Amino acid sequence: MSRVNALAGALGFSQIGVAGVDLSSAEDGLMQWLAQGFHGQMHYMAAHGLRRARPAELVPGTVSVITARMDYLPRDTPQDWQAVEFARLGRPGEGVVSLYARGRDYHKVMRARLQKLADGIAAEIGPFGHRVFTDSAPVLEAELASRSGQGWRGKHTLVLDRAAGSMFFLGEIYVDLALPPSDAVSPHCGTCSACIDACPTGAIVGPHRLDARRCISYLTIEHPGAIDPQLRPLMGNRIYGCDDCQLACPWNKFAGRSSLPDFDPREGLAGSALAELFAWSEDEFLRRTEGSAIRRIGHERWLRNIAVALGNALRAGDAAARPALLARAQDAGALVREHVAWALAQQQP
Repeated sequence: MSRVNALAGALGFSQIGVAGVDLSSAEDGLMQWLAQGFHGQMHYMAAHGLRRARPAELVPGTVSVITARMDYLPRDTPQDWQAVEFARLGRPGEGVVSLYARGRDYHKVMRARLQKLADGIAAEIGPFGHRVFTDSAPVLEAELASRSGQGWRGKHTLVLDRAAGSMFFLGEIYVDLALPPSDAVSPHCGTCSACIDACPTGAIVGPHRLDARRCISYLTIEHPGAIDPQLRPLMGNRIYGCDDCQLACPWNKFAGRSSLPDFDPREGLAGSALAELFAWSEDEFLRRTEGSAIRRIGHERWLRNIAVALGNALRAGDAAARPALLARAQDAGALVREHVAWALAQQQP
């Protein structure tokens, strides 16, 4: 494995591991999560059902799963990055995009490099059956990662590593090779509840239990329609994703920086005023988000999210919020108009 580890490191991966395909012990938890409706309108979760926990059904012939981890903090991230990001949340007029989405779409980066890793392994041992995945199929990524030694499941449900925190992407190569599994690591959350306490909407309803219907990442990315008016004030200035549970996690003081330029922030996606982002036309949105994960939500949801943030900024006294909202009060999209009307009603008398 030393040559494979060297190849993985050269491709920007921080760690690889191996998991078996028997995930039967995770099936009950998955089905309970679905039964409680915690997946919201992510209907594909229920449609795929137990296939997520059965790799050999998803890809017949799979015997082992190679897991990979890739750090995504930008190369020039300061040591006090958690404090820097918390400070953004205290500036109501600034739009906050989740750290992982400020650069190039991780699906593209990870998938291409996982395939190069698979090609490199084939060059060493000869052709073998495989498929690569990164958040792109019914795969229990966190379960596979934790079983293969990438870390343990934190109370926020993300994978945590003592030496790298949780600011990393996960990917998998399903293979028809019988490989020795990596050793799992023991959990180290202890009595800490920082992630649960930090969640703005109370989406982490208990240790290792996430109700996606309340999660800001779900609401701003996966949720297709109107956002629950009761949750809107809790979203603050978060317009794409949410990092709060990770910002609060003590282990993330060890989070690694990416070795790749792909995850460096693009202009406009870090530190921009909400009013400026709300003025983007659809053409400008598509141009500025080309090759970005943000493009997948489309212009209408982008405006919906920013309208909510502008309403919260208006309530906080931001002078630029009202003119920006009025400019789209007659927007062609009913979803946008509804959220703009709500936002304008947030002005304090």
